[in-house]
Amino acid sequence: MTTGNRDDESSAPIAVVLDFLPHGRSDDERPQYEKEPLAYAVSFGEFRLFELALSEDADISIGDRLPVERGDGVERAREIEYEDLPSGARSELEYAIEDIVDEDQDRFVEFYNDAQPITTRLHALNLLPGIGKKLRNNVLEARKRRPFENFEDIDARVNGLHDPKDVLVERILEEIEETDLKYRIFARRE
Repeated sequence: MTTGNRDDESSAPIAVVLDFLPHGRSDDERPQYEKEPLAYAVSFGEFRLFELALSEDADISIGDRLPVERGDGVERAREIEYEDLPSGARSELEYAIEDIVDEDQDRFVEFYNDAQPITTRLHALNLLPGIGKKLRNNVLEARKRRPFENFEDIDARVNGLHDPKDVLVERILEEIEETDLKYRIFARRE
């Protein structure tokens, strides 16, 4: 298991394991001895999804972190779409995203502190679920007085914005699941 959490251009992304299939995919019709163990993971920095082919002796569990590169039990990695995730990985995805947002809270609080207009008619804050013009203006006014320190600070100072972390998690999930979004804030797509 590897520590660290941000995708970095100089090294492989670090991902959290969503599901582990020790006997490969059930829809793989090859004989069992030809199937390789698989893991499905989401990267920390850019929320990219990966299918990882593992060595037979890989000791991997749901929630583990590993680099998305050959080594540490990983034979090969390929980026996949949300539709390619097995049901077990889909059911773990929201929990993994919540953990990532909790662990890297400063990064996501900075989004509330630094979000800017995207166009003359659209602000990045308006891309978050449930944030309309009035709530966006409440966030902008509160951050003018002083930067937000954490999610609790945002919740206490912005009237009407309940659970700012959950709003971010919902947006990240939307960006991962939807292929045709015009604007992306958090999840990168190739």
